[in-house]
Amino acid sequence: MLYFSRSKKLLIFLTIGIGLLFALPNFFTKDSLNSFPNFFPNQQVNLGLDLQGGSHLLLEVDTDVIINERIDNLTSDLRKLYREEDLKISSIKTTNGSLKFKSSSTAQSVINKIKDLSVTDSQNLLQVGSSSNLIVNINSDEYLEILFTEEYKKLLTINAVNQSLEIVRRRIDELGTREPTIQRQGTSRIIIQVPGLEDPDQIKSLLGQTAKLTFQLVDQSVVYDPQKPDKAPIGSEVLPSDDDPNYKYIVKKRVMVGGENLVDAQPGFDPQTNEPIVTFRFDGIGAKKFGRVTQQNVGKPFAIILDDRVVSAPVIRDAILGGSGQISGGFTSEEANELAILLRAGALPAPLIILEERSVGPDLGADSINAGKIAAIIGFAAVILFMLFIYRTFGLFADIALIINLLLVLGVLSMFQATLTLPGIAGIILTIGMAVDANVLIFERVKEELRNGSSMINSIDNGYKRALSTILDANITTLIAAIILFFMASGPVRGFSITLAIGIFTSVFTAFTVTRFFISLRVRKMKSESVGLKI
Repeated sequence: MLYFSRSKKLLIFLTIGIGLLFALPNFFTKDSLNSFPNFFPNQQVNLGLDLQGGSHLLLEVDTDVIINERIDNLTSDLRKLYREEDLKISSIKTTNGSLKFKSSSTAQSVINKIKDLSVTDSQNLLQVGSSSNLIVNINSDEYLEILFTEEYKKLLTINAVNQSLEIVRRRIDELGTREPTIQRQGTSRIIIQVPGLEDPDQIKSLLGQTAKLTFQLVDQSVVYDPQKPDKAPIGSEVLPSDDDPNYKYIVKKRVMVGGENLVDAQPGFDPQTNEPIVTFRFDGIGAKKFGRVTQQNVGKPFAIILDDRVVSAPVIRDAILGGSGQISGGFTSEEANELAILLRAGALPAPLIILEERSVGPDLGADSINAGKIAAIIGFAAVILFMLFIYRTFGLFADIALIINLLLVLGVLSMFQATLTLPGIAGIILTIGMAVDANVLIFERVKEELRNGSSMINSIDNGYKRALSTILDANITTLIAAIILFFMASGPVRGFSITLAIGIFTSVFTAFTVTRFFISLRVRKMKSESVGLKI
């Protein structure tokens, strides 16, 4: 047990060396690291929200908007279908996620018509049959009522939250922030933590817009009347102008081209007016739709709508077949850049409601770091003095291994760019105690062997052998708890589980392998069975 081959020695030195190399950048400033050679590791441990300050937001996805949007689409499709078959439909009402109307057709006939619509529905939004997404009822007032099933509403909510998570992550990544925490909470809520973000209003501005871009034709059959600001023909709607708050447009509800076909958006400047603009480009499907619409509606105004506001409504002069264009609306350079970010990241499926907002200042984070340092130093010093006092030379070896253990933990955190939080510091402090716990088990075994009359070398050898199974049992059970915490918990608790898990591996390595290696070197040096060691 006390013999180490050359390959084992090399592996021990290599492991310690790599760990210390990755831990070293944390003791230098970022400016100092820039002057180091390129091959030298420069990753530092990322500090969490509670250590360096930042923003914490709790958001909720407004899924009612999605359901009402689906109802509006269904209403538009049913109108078109009834009109094509010369059937009567009247008294249409869309309230609380349901569609009510009077029809000369029977309920079964309506279901059959919905089946006809579902044939061309690629997303199965109108799926009928054994797993129908829709319910058709006949009320006592002879109204037909169509509403979505609860199962389908749940599915819409799940899909909307998952899509929102991805889009929120893209938007925040565009800001260049490091290690943001974006997690789902409950059914329809999202937690966002952005460490180091000094301007929380910037992220609120990005997340407060759905960035839903649509292209719709302006309804030229009527003229906007300020005396009747909300009056619009059936199939059209009144939307405010982004330039003039006193003017509104009447546009057709049918979306001709949607933002889901957008593949790129970049800020720029108009070569003629030199004003900031946003250029956009569609994918193949979007380019075909855009080209077909502009080709069929030359001479008509085409509204560019962003989040239910008309950015501009230029007249189509010629067919635009290239699948690209530009948006202008009196933007500043910052507004054009922000709009481009939103469009590149994609449109949120529904608005995000800010339920809770907290800001952690850098000063509070610095206080947390100082408190964590003081706790770690006190705990570290107490453990070192205890080991020296109780186990003397053996305790010195354990203390050296403990220092190496802490540096290895720091190196692993830096290597994998993990985020260190205040509970993470607690995990490191707990690792200090766990690291020497293994050495206490080993050294007490050695003492027991010495009391039984064994020589020092045999006592050391048997002490390490017999304590190994106990050490593994204790650390494996702790590792299982850390893994469960990682997958079941969130936020700072997950940071605690990460540092705890890393500490388990490093403490077993240093407490069992490194201390045994130091003791073997001491035995070789003394060249005596008693070796002059005190324990």
